[in-house]
Amino acid sequence: MSDLPPPAGKPLNRKQRRAALQGNAKTDVGTTTPNPVSRTAARRKSRGVALDVLRRIENDGAYANLVLGPMLEASTLSEQDRKFATELVYGSTRMRRACDAIIDRFASQSPDEQTRSILRIGAYQLTYMAVPAHAAVSETVDLAPAKTRGFINAVLRRISESDIADMTWPSEAARLSFPEWIADALRTDVGDDEAAAAMERMNEAPAVTERPDGYVQDFSSLWVAYAVEATAGEQVFDMCSAPGGKATAIAGSGATVVAGDRQDHRAALVKVNVDRLELDLPVIVSDGTRPPFRPATFDAVLLDAPCSGLGALRRRADARWRIEPDDVGDLARLQKQLLTSAASLVRPGGRLVYSVCTLLDAESVDHPTPPGFEVDDTEPPSGRWRRHRQGWRVLPHDADTDGMIMIRYRRTS
Repeated sequence: MSDLPPPAGKPLNRKQRRAALQGNAKTDVGTTTPNPVSRTAARRKSRGVALDVLRRIENDGAYANLVLGPMLEASTLSEQDRKFATELVYGSTRMRRACDAIIDRFASQSPDEQTRSILRIGAYQLTYMAVPAHAAVSETVDLAPAKTRGFINAVLRRISESDIADMTWPSEAARLSFPEWIADALRTDVGDDEAAAAMERMNEAPAVTERPDGYVQDFSSLWVAYAVEATAGEQVFDMCSAPGGKATAIAGSGATVVAGDRQDHRAALVKVNVDRLELDLPVIVSDGTRPPFRPATFDAVLLDAPCSGLGALRRRADARWRIEPDDVGDLARLQKQLLTSAASLVRPGGRLVYSVCTLLDAESVDHPTPPGFEVDDTEPPSGRWRRHRQGWRVLPHDADTDGMIMIRYRRTS
C-alpha cells in the first residue's frame, strides 16, 4: 500500500499517520528531507495568511475565491507556499464540520471562535494533509496569542497521537463535513450510496480541464453547451451566461450567439472572456425574467439557471455553509420564472435547454414542461449523462466533474 496521503476529505489511516509522525511521509513541501530555517519561516507565514483569510470567511462572510487571491498577491510568498496556503484555506473550509468534530472530541472545553479557527488549521494539517506533527503543531501554535497556546498545543497533540480513521463521528454527514440538511437532500434525490460517493468527490479539489482554445471549463459545463446542438447560421441565446464558458463553446459551432446576464459585473466577465478568445459574440445586460427580445426570436435558448450549486461544491469551498434550506425554494420559484421567459423566445420547432449545477429535483426535474413544448429525450451528443426522469444527470463521481442536471425541450407549437 502506498504511503502517500489520500485525497483531501479522507482521514489518514494508521500507517499514513505513523509515517507523518516520523517525518517520513510526503511533507508540506513535498520532500522527505528536513526543512531549512528559511522554509520553516515561509511556511509559518503561509499559515498566517491562511488564518487571516479563514477569519474573513468565517467572521465577515467573505467569499473564499474573492479574498484569497488578493491576499496572496499582497504577500511575498513563493508559488509553492501560495499553494500550501491555498490548500489550507480551501481544504479546512470544505472540511470545517469534520475538523470541528475532531476538535470537540479532543478539547477539554469548547474553544472560542478565534481559537477554533486556529485549531481548524492544525486539525486539517494533521488529519488530511500528512504534514509532520512537529510542524503542524508547533507552527500552528505560533499563530495563537500567548494565553491560548497551551490549550491549542494540548488539543493538537492529542489529535496527532490519535487514529482519526477509527474515530466515532457524530454522523456520516459530520464525517463528510456537510450540513445535515444537504446530506439528507442528496440522499433523498440521489440515493444513499450515490450521495455518499458524490459528497466524497466534492471534498476533493477539482481537476483543471481546458478546451482546445485554452478556456478552462469543467467537462459537465461543456457537455451542456454541446447538448444545445447549435449549427452554423442558427440564432442562439444564452440567457444566464456568466462567466461565458457555455456561450463561447456554443459559438464554436458557427451559430450566432447572444450572451446575457442580469448584473453588470457578470456581463463584464463574459465580455472579458469573449474578447480574450477573439469572438464576435455580443454580450448584453438583461434580466432573464424580462428579456429584451420579441417572442420566438431564437432557434435555441440555453437557460443555465441560478441554483444552489449543490453539485459543484468541490470548487466552491464555502458554499455548503452559505446555502440554507429555504434558499432552494426561493431559487426554484425564480427558475420557473426564467424557464417561462426562456420558452417564449424559442421559435416553433426550436430548442430549449435547461441546466443547473445542482443534484436536487426541486430545482430541475420537478419543474413542469413549458406549454407548447415537449421533452426531447434523445441522448445528448457528448458526456457521461445518466437518464433521470425527463432529463439527464451527471454525478460528480461519474467523471470527476461537477454534478449537473439537464433537460432538453423542443417547441411544438
